[in-house]
Amino acid sequence: MTAPIQTTTAGSLPRTAALLEANRSRALSDDGFTFQPSGEHEAAVGAAVADVVAKQREAGITLVGDGEYGHTMRAAIDYGAWWTYSFQRYSGLSLTDTDFFTPEPVLSSPGDVRLTAFLDRRDFTAFAEAYADPSAGIGTGEQATAFPTTTSAIAFTGQEQVAADIRNLQAALQPGEQGFLTAISPGSAARVGNQHYASEEEHIFAWADAVREEYKAITDAGLVVQIDDPSLAENFDQIRPEPSVEDYQRFTRIRIEALNHAIRDLPKELVRLHLCWGSWHGPHTTDIELRHILPVVLDANVGSLSFEAANVRHEHEWTVWSELGDAVPDDLVLAPGIVSHATNVVEHPDLVAQRIQRFVDVVGRDRVVASTDCGLGGRVHQQIAWAKLASLGEGARRVR
Repeated sequence: MTAPIQTTTAGSLPRTAALLEANRSRALSDDGFTFQPSGEHEAAVGAAVADVVAKQREAGITLVGDGEYGHTMRAAIDYGAWWTYSFQRYSGLSLTDTDFFTPEPVLSSPGDVRLTAFLDRRDFTAFAEAYADPSAGIGTGEQATAFPTTTSAIAFTGQEQVAADIRNLQAALQPGEQGFLTAISPGSAARVGNQHYASEEEHIFAWADAVREEYKAITDAGLVVQIDDPSLAENFDQIRPEPSVEDYQRFTRIRIEALNHAIRDLPKELVRLHLCWGSWHGPHTTDIELRHILPVVLDANVGSLSFEAANVRHEHEWTVWSELGDAVPDDLVLAPGIVSHATNVVEHPDLVAQRIQRFVDVVGRDRVVASTDCGLGGRVHQQIAWAKLASLGEGARRVR
């Protein structure tokens, strides 16, 4: 009998009203951006994880996650919880007069690629009228906390928080069921401002040393760690003027080297890398093409790769996988996005099956895990999100 197609998500799932309220009830510490622990909040998270795992299972998801419920989100729409959670788990950060959103624009030049201010990115400026219109549907919601800056040595301090994530997920799993937790990549974490390290590269590798402890705690527990690194592709849009492909590949390779440093000696089969172009619902006309970034990303020593393949800006790029041929490692499992966070339209199960089949034809059934483009939590309404996951599960069953 043919083995069923495995399914998963890209991490974030919609929070319930009760969980959002529990998050909002947490008091801020004196530093202005970390939340004080709360027994009521911890109990609410544990109960919510048990529920969200059961709902994934019911929808047909076979590799389940905790919905990122241990990553605080205080509003129903919040595109940044995958990142802002890290501010709670790492020391060396503090609030300053500037943050990720406020620096002055920075110009790059050939051979000298630098990130400009977040709000100076090329997609934002090309569609300034649309981005300025609150009714355009492009807004990214409300961040859980302000963005700090690196002002001293980075170190992991989230041992209790990651232990709670592990405990909650393991308690919800059935015997023989595999689960995954998400954690931020060194390259994405290092996009906070830096007032301590002598160079950007030193800052990135400091994060690599720190995040390794979080990754190792997850894999030591026998769970898959999904390392979220939208910066690999998304940074391209945050460079002005547009850099050459070669310059951008060199810029990105440092981030892959830092990632490999962070995951050294971890079980490869328990490490999944998530690549995306940022999950906001903008035009994305300035995204780098997959064929330009993938040769660099494939140098990551990971067992599986999660990537966007369903949204209308990147769906056509499934052909890149066959074009690359032998450059794709024989043991790499693909977790393509089959349903998208970028539209409220629920994909038909037959379309889901067709999209999955494309990748099965390239690498085989045993190397495809059908997923979501990006996190659905904080991006689409919870009723729509669960309908998409049900369609993903049904479509996976329809693959021939």
